Amino acid sequence: MCLFSDHEIQSMMQSGSLRIVGFAPEGLTPNGYDLRVAEVRMEGNEVSEKEGTVLVPARSMFYVSTVERVELPNDVAAQLWARTSWIRKGVMVGLGKVDAGFRGTLTFTVFNASAKDLELPIGSRFVQIVFERMHSPVAQTYEKRSGNYQNQSGVTLAPIKKS
Repeated sequence: MCLFSDHEIQSMMQSGSLRIVGFAPEGLTPNGYDLRVAEVRMEGNEVSEKEGTVLVPARSMFYVSTVERVELPNDVAAQLWARTSWIRKGVMVGLGKVDAGFRGTLTFTVFNASAKDLELPIGSRFVQIVFERMHSPVAQTYEKRSGNYQNQSGVTLAPIKKS
């Protein structure tokens, strides 16, 4: 496994092997890219907030979807990391690995562990995605293995592909 640096990410995007639709240059970091908040949905609600600043009550769970749509080739996976500026405010984010071949926006489960309400501006940088080269291309991409969330857009809680 080898992590990509900023200039390698840019080079891959220029070649078309990696796509970040909605890319903003200020989101590029030395070893990744900061994904931004497109929408926020509070637990139990059916409607998402897509503009302004969302006030998240203390000690409550909510969901966040990204502005950016990522499209990974079959030899690149990614790690997701909460930005420390949000961690310092008491935000805990459920994150995982993005499989090779995944395409779509990303949805995160988030918990405001603080005793204070949280102000979360739509469009703010929230989670860093770090790309990593695999030793070889996968035999079957995410889409072929399960693809449950392939091509998701917006807050997506249930699989969109029925296996």
